[in-house]
Amino acid sequence: MDWNALKVFIAVADSSTLAGAARALNMSHSTVYRRLNDFEAQVGRLFERVNGRYELTEVGDEMLVHSQRISCSFEDIERDVVGKDRQLKGVVKITAPSSFSYNELPRHLLELNKLYPDINVELLVTNQELNMTSRHADIAIRVTDSPPEHLVGREIRRIKWGVYAHQYYLDEHGKPNTLNDLEQHSLIGATGLLGTHPAFSWLDKKHSSNITQRTDDLVAMAYLAKNGCGLAFMPDDLKQPELERLFTFEAGKENQLWILTHPDLRKTERIKVVMKFLAEALSES
Repeated sequence: MDWNALKVFIAVADSSTLAGAARALNMSHSTVYRRLNDFEAQVGRLFERVNGRYELTEVGDEMLVHSQRISCSFEDIERDVVGKDRQLKGVVKITAPSSFSYNELPRHLLELNKLYPDINVELLVTNQELNMTSRHADIAIRVTDSPPEHLVGREIRRIKWGVYAHQYYLDEHGKPNTLNDLEQHSLIGATGLLGTHPAFSWLDKKHSSNITQRTDDLVAMAYLAKNGCGLAFMPDDLKQPELERLFTFEAGKENQLWILTHPDLRKTERIKVVMKFLAEALSES
């Protein structure tokens, strides 16, 4: 049985859509569609198409049980083989939030490439947890106070929050010195999932009437501030050269930055080397 076809089947079953499966597998929509159709031609109808979603048939339910068992065996074998790899060459997939991917990692990856030219990095920019058991990523850089229990790694550093503004804005509206001065200013708030962060929950509770712009992305927030839209409340790793840090934003507390991998991969030489390099580089940033 084709292992690639099984992976496509499991991914479609997990997401109930071809688009979701394509994203999870880093494949094109057409490739997922073709492989699923070929697989169904071999084993029978696995899904019913209902309102654009893929719902498992009875045969599909039975196939999923067997497929997941086979998948776990293949993944165990793959991680075991990769974990014994002692060569400093090959691909290392790193997943990191957009803030670090844009602001900090590029210069460190350049240095990494000079030191280890045979290690090729794939940078996956996302704030979402990827399946490291299936090796969608080898190393995760994450801001979290509760890293997943199935991963291993360490905390790299803690990052304070600050209130930031561009000089354009400060020239026109003056400079606030404390949180008590916020009533006199335009504020950049959050929406979507970012709006649930304690820092922005506090901001909405205390100063919602002063929020004139909102975004669901911290990098976008930095750029809004850079264009004079108001005061931005951000972790210090997002500081832009054009922005002035006005004072510490205590409601943001401190972000905990972690570097993580799967236990079966931590002895793989290239992954171990990259983790050590990035841990040291990011701890000093």
